[in-house]
Parts: sequence; structure tokens; C-alpha cells
Amino acid sequence: MDNVQNQEPRWLSEEEMESWLVLVSVLIRLSAALDGQLQRDAGISHFEYQVLAMLSMSEEQSVRMSELAALSDGSLSRLSHVVKRLEKRGWVRRTPDPADGRYTLATLTVEGWKKVVETAPGHVEAVRRYVFDPITKAQVRQLRDIGRRISLAIDPDETCLGGR
Repeated sequence: MDNVQNQEPRWLSEEEMESWLVLVSVLIRLSAALDGQLQRDAGISHFEYQVLAMLSMSEEQSVRMSELAALSDGSLSRLSHVVKRLEKRGWVRRTPDPADGRYTLATLTVEGWKKVVETAPGHVEAVRRYVFDPITKAQVRQLRDIGRRISLAIDPDETCLGGR
């Protein structure tokens, strides 16, 4: 640790600083734009939609809460609060995992499925408009590859990237 503290910081070059500031702006503004679209059109947050979407794409529309937290890029604590809200709306239900009672399953209900089906077209259109329409097919592949590299630098044990 002392070696790191005594080393001169690896300052960003001008090009790296410009790229970093663009990335930070995209992260903040894209998140706000997608959340705003979902709040306005469907009355749910982007994170709530991610949870519902991950459940809708899973086999039997049921996932262990710990796995769902990883799939939706949230903590188990945050997920628990969101799933509680989704349960109150009748879109998700929680039950003990019959394979191992130490785990809890989150399951999409029929009403939850309807909510995803109703919400998905507007969300996909927003994603397309903000992310994919402005870039080329080659840039889409580059975006995927860059995103994977950054995600793996943050969390080298990341397992959910292969499924996306």
C-alpha cells in the first residue's frame, strides 16, 4: 500500500479527460432520460423495470433474489425494497425456493407480465433513440466490447455479462 501512496498519480491525458467527462455525462443523462421516460409512460422507475424485465426473460419467470440482484445490477437490500413495492402492485410475489428453503424466489405474476408487455415498447424505443440510432453498427459492437471491458475491470468475477 505504501508504494501506491508514494507514487505520483497517473493523471489523465487531455484526450482521456475529455473521454472521461463525456462518459460521466452519458451515464448521468442516459440514466435520467430512461428513468424519466419510464416514470412518465409507465409509472415505474428504470430499476423497477429492470427487475420486471429480468424476471420476464428468465425460465419460468422466477429467479432467486440473490441472482436477481446481480442480473439487475443492484444490491440485495435495494432489490428487496423494490420487490416489496412490486408485490404491493401485484406484479411480483416472493416464495421460499422449493429446492432450498434458505433462498427466496421472486416470481413475475400474470399482472407483472402484462406490465412488462405494456411497458417494453416505449422503453425499447427510448433506448433505440438515445443509444442505437445515433451510432453505426460497427460502433454498436465497439460499445458492447468497451462496456464489457469496463465492467470486467470493475468486477473481474462478473458472471451476468455472458447472459446479456
